[in-house]
Amino acid sequence: MKRLLRLFFCLNLIVGTARAEEAQTFDRLIFHAAPKPLAVKAKTSDWPRVIGPHDDGSSEETPLLKAWPGSGPKAVWEVAMGEGYTSPAILGDFCVIFHALEKKETVECLHRETGRRFWIKDYPIEYQDRYGFGSGPRGSPVIADGVVVTLGVTSMLHAFDLKTGAELWKHDLRKEYNVPQDFFGAGSSPLIIDGRAIVNVGGKAEPFDGFEDRQERARKLAAKGVSVAAFDLKTGEVKWKVVDEWGASYASPVPAKLHGQTKVLIYAGGESDPAIGGLLCIDPVTGTVHDRFSWRDEEYIQSTGSSPVVIAEKSRAFISTVYPKNRPHGGVMVEYDTSFKAKEVWHSTKIACHWMTPIYQDGHLYAIDGERENNSRLVCVNADTGAEVWSKNVEWEDAAFATAQGRSKPVRLSILRASMLRADGAVLCLGEIGSLHWLKLTPQGCEEINRSQLFYALNTWSLPALSHGLLYVRQQAEGLDRKSGTRVICYDLRGE
Repeated sequence: MKRLLRLFFCLNLIVGTARAEEAQTFDRLIFHAAPKPLAVKAKTSDWPRVIGPHDDGSSEETPLLKAWPGSGPKAVWEVAMGEGYTSPAILGDFCVIFHALEKKETVECLHRETGRRFWIKDYPIEYQDRYGFGSGPRGSPVIADGVVVTLGVTSMLHAFDLKTGAELWKHDLRKEYNVPQDFFGAGSSPLIIDGRAIVNVGGKAEPFDGFEDRQERARKLAAKGVSVAAFDLKTGEVKWKVVDEWGASYASPVPAKLHGQTKVLIYAGGESDPAIGGLLCIDPVTGTVHDRFSWRDEEYIQSTGSSPVVIAEKSRAFISTVYPKNRPHGGVMVEYDTSFKAKEVWHSTKIACHWMTPIYQDGHLYAIDGERENNSRLVCVNADTGAEVWSKNVEWEDAAFATAQGRSKPVRLSILRASMLRADGAVLCLGEIGSLHWLKLTPQGCEEINRSQLFYALNTWSLPALSHGLLYVRQQAEGLDRKSGTRVICYDLRGE
């Protein structure tokens, strides 16, 4: 048996090497060092969607490296990138990245272990963020059945062949469905399920010319339009449409097993005045809307990027908004009956997430609560009752950064509005300014297993991707120490 395992491992290496030779090096790639071989009994997984293979920020990968030197885990490769707040998608040998480079939305397919490029596709865009947070895409690429689907910041929906990069089909959703620019452009990642790409479109009945006064814009935003649509994955044909006044949020649709049946949960809620939106429960085959659970404050300027958290064994789902936290908004747990109608189980202002999707583990939710850096905190909440179990500010003193900034005293840093994923019996946490942590989260508290500063950069907001023992981290701003720019970095987390 051991000899067979070794032979299988060697064959995998040969196949991987052959695949790598098909990809080409390019000027934005820096290759650092090859990763360690996978452990013989390693469990690996793809990461084909923005919050992971199970749509809940978790992976069965093991063993993973939990101890590394102060400099952090070893970098395998890095690729300079343009603007955007996206995570990579990984399937097999392929790693797909999506960003805006020289006023073009750019999709690139890289070899996951070398960073070499199989193909690149781009198209021009005209977009300027209204709040100055960058003009690149917010929605991450999604891969299934040999197809890559992307939803750009201007609502351009594309499908590409994973192996060749050939364009299979496209839809200009803004033109076809009168999608407004919204606060930060389009930002929801599609969901591919049963041969359909399901998109929170956020369309309206009338087009927007960009010159409306606030009253006229509010009237148009209040009108019904195509809120959600499903497209045939291979052809782009529209399979069904949901017409609703709820617009497009920045959260991604997730599949949900409710009473043994697969449904799709979508937090819908784009720009509107006053703000409206909530949780849709939809049949993925027919597009039938089973339920609309309203959950949004009336405050005009707000966006939601936290995807629903499904607790299948109880046919429950948790959603969260952060604008504002006062009652009744924040987080709410709902339970679906056998007709797929939702009722509130509890709500709490103690768990209000800006864009990170909470982690559900052993009857508890772990999340970053807070809209802004100065009021963010890590919280643990009982998923049955909504009671806060504990909260913690994960902080430390950093002398090296203080020295680089010309300060005499250590600077106190924090994870701030971090992202988290669960794997190998612990939680990987990527802090908002580039710190990487292994955390042990239990109802008893938070134990920090390891920590390192990968880089010093603001706006580190995208969830890392984990696949085949490699961690893919997106740096979305220039380093505060002026030593690094926007990039994606592949780190070796393969354990023994």
